[in-house]
Amino acid sequence: MFETIPTPAVLVDLDVAQANIEKFQRHADAAGLKLRPHIKTHKLPLVAKRQMAAGAVGITCQKISEARAMISQGGIDDVLLTFNIVGADKVAALKDLSGEVGLTVVADSFDVVDGLAKVFDDPAAPLSVMVECDTGAERCGVVTPEQAVAVASRIDAADGLRFAGLMTYPPVGRRRAVAEWLTTAARACEAAGLQVPLISTGGSPDMWDAEPLDWPTEYRIGTYIYNDRSLVQRGVCDWTDCALTVLATVVSVPTPDRAIIDAGSKVLTSDLLGLAGHGHVLGRPDITIAALSEEHGTLKAGDIDLKVGDRLRIVPNHACVVANMLDHVQLLEGGAPHKAMAVTARGLVW
Repeated sequence: MFETIPTPAVLVDLDVAQANIEKFQRHADAAGLKLRPHIKTHKLPLVAKRQMAAGAVGITCQKISEARAMISQGGIDDVLLTFNIVGADKVAALKDLSGEVGLTVVADSFDVVDGLAKVFDDPAAPLSVMVECDTGAERCGVVTPEQAVAVASRIDAADGLRFAGLMTYPPVGRRRAVAEWLTTAARACEAAGLQVPLISTGGSPDMWDAEPLDWPTEYRIGTYIYNDRSLVQRGVCDWTDCALTVLATVVSVPTPDRAIIDAGSKVLTSDLLGLAGHGHVLGRPDITIAALSEEHGTLKAGDIDLKVGDRLRIVPNHACVVANMLDHVQLLEGGAPHKAMAVTARGLVW
């Protein structure tokens, strides 16, 4: 069925992706959560449109260029940028973008807030800014509720900015601690005279435990659209829920226990995410993808039982990185090749 597709290739099963969209949208609706998917996993306007059509309130992006790609080709009208926008050139680009779409950004310091306030100074058209909170994942974010209040107050005092709430990327498996942190911060903001319009949290590993807080709550989620080996290993999904796979060809079988495929770190990514090996070979759970160089993947098993020219489908450890590796993905419908599609937001890191 896939003999005519040049390898290595990234395959995306649209039927599985659509089922994933609908399944979690139902969960979010039943839980009273506003769903805001992260496009970093798929980077495809086609998929973003499907997420919006299913009921998402908007999309999440990390970078201005990603947002612009989704707006220009996806017809998206509501974007949250979950990355500090720093530097005069980027703030100017953000200003241009704000005229095209409903836009919310984040900040975790006076420096970021003041940089935004220099350009966004119109009280009649304020930029919505959330305070990013570090609730344990140790990325960006204020590290105490008191700091959250201070940054929120700085936003509120700026003529062209509007305090839009609290945002976090939570550590995996610490849902209750995160909820307590955010609740404390939100109550402290309200005690300081600041309304908290929204709390934004997320993460695919804990998605089935997602629940609202005492404030309007949105859930940001990315990997759920494709799923991957890391989520299967956590018990979040099954192999049949994995919409993205890598198609690779066996190019060498040097020994009875070892074979080489044409997918290395440029395709499968070197991310391990705490796992042993670099992916799961569908139909061959006995095979370990033991090592990657740029172009080669090394497979090992007690009896490799492969020959040159064999093709394998691999569920990668981390789908989000793989989606950014190639210019095109091969879309599948009804389990069969449908068409190749350019990955619109690939490489957009500015």
